[in-house]
This record gives sequence, C-alpha cells and structure tokens, in this order.
Amino acid sequence: MEYILLCIIGFAASTLGTLAGGGGLISLPAMLLMGVPVHSAIGANKVSNTVGSFSSFFMIYREKEVTVKEALTVVPIGLAGGITGGVIASHLKEEWLIIIAVVLLSFAFITSFLGKADFDGNERFRFTKKSAASLYGIGIYDGVFGPGSGTLALYLYGRLKIAYLRAVGLTRIMVFSSCFGASISYISTGKIIWPLTLALMLGSVSGAQLGVRLARKLKKEQVKPILRAVTVLLIMQIVVEYFG
Repeated sequence: MEYILLCIIGFAASTLGTLAGGGGLISLPAMLLMGVPVHSAIGANKVSNTVGSFSSFFMIYREKEVTVKEALTVVPIGLAGGITGGVIASHLKEEWLIIIAVVLLSFAFITSFLGKADFDGNERFRFTKKSAASLYGIGIYDGVFGPGSGTLALYLYGRLKIAYLRAVGLTRIMVFSSCFGASISYISTGKIIWPLTLALMLGSVSGAQLGVRLARKLKKEQVKPILRAVTVLLIMQIVVEYFG
C-alpha cells in the first residue's frame, strides 16, 4: 500500500511540476508525513525528478518544440548549479535555507506583475552572462532546497520572451541536470531508500507525460495565474511548515 501511495504522490507532483513547477508542494510534505527521513525524502525527490523531468523534456523535444542546442546549453549550467547547491546545503543552517527560499519566491511573485513575461514571444534560449548566471543560481537553489526551482525557471524563461511549451521543455531539462547533480550527492552519502524512491519515480514518469499533454492545451494567458497560484502556495507551505 505504501508503494502505491508513493506512485500516486509522484504522479500528482510531477504533473504539477511540469505545468508550473512546485511539485515539491505535494511530494516532500507527503513523504515526511509518511515518516520518511527528511534527507531520504529529499533524495528520493531528486532521483525521481531526474528521470521524470527528462521524460517530459524528451516528449517536448520529440515534437520539435525545443532544440538539442538549447538543451545542451542549459544542461551544464543546471548540473553545475545542482552540484554546487548540494555542497552548500551541507554548510548552511536550515533557517537560512528557508529564508532564501521565501525571499526568492516572493521576488519572483512580485516581478511577475512587472513588465512583459507572458510567454507570448518566440525566442530561443541564448547563452548570455545574465541568463547563465540566473540559471546557475536557480540550479544552486534546486540543489540546496528544491521546491520552487521549476517555478523560478519558468518565470525566467517568460522574461526572456520564450514561448510556454519551449519554456516547459527547457525547465524540465534544467531540473533534470540540477537534480542529477544533487542526486549524486545523496546517493554517495547513502541517503536513498531505493524501494520507496523507485515507486515515486514510476509515478513521476507517468505524471510528466500527463503534464506535457495538459501544457499543450493551456493558453498563454492562463499560464501566469497558475504560476502565481503555485508560487503563493509554495510560500505559504514553507512559512507554515518551518515558522508555524
């Protein structure tokens, strides 16, 4: 029964994560409520996200919505960020991690009301100092803490005038690379409970496929309200869980 529940959790988290980020809203609290140790829960999320996010990226790539060149530009930045974040996490106090998460998500929420970031452009992702530094920072955040990294990436791609479905594909390959980097740290320290992780992963792959199909049906004007709602829920969850 526990494994079936984890499959359902992985499915729901990956569906939401593909559409707007924030899959950790579902998976991390649910696993902690099930009694999974916190480091093992985070590690399971990283490993399952690695597989689930790549499957959703590949589905979008297969439909030619994103190019290999764009993906190969994003991967090393996300990977470096994830590895860096995994290292930093072991040296930062938990209180600081929570404050950083709330500040970043609040900033993303506020800036979503400023300027044009409506996913109505048709730009490709280009490597610039600003875009690379922003992605690297999001990769670090993903490696350090995690919940909200996909949401932050989508905000970034929207501001870069990238269309929504392409932004989803680029976000999933970024999450894949940063989670892969972070997973190395968790696997090497023996924090992974593999039967639970594999059950979560199975649901995650299925949810990723549904998420891409739903993303195709969303109109661009529907994306921002969903992103904002997920952002507010993430902030509320973090504040209540750690400061309540």
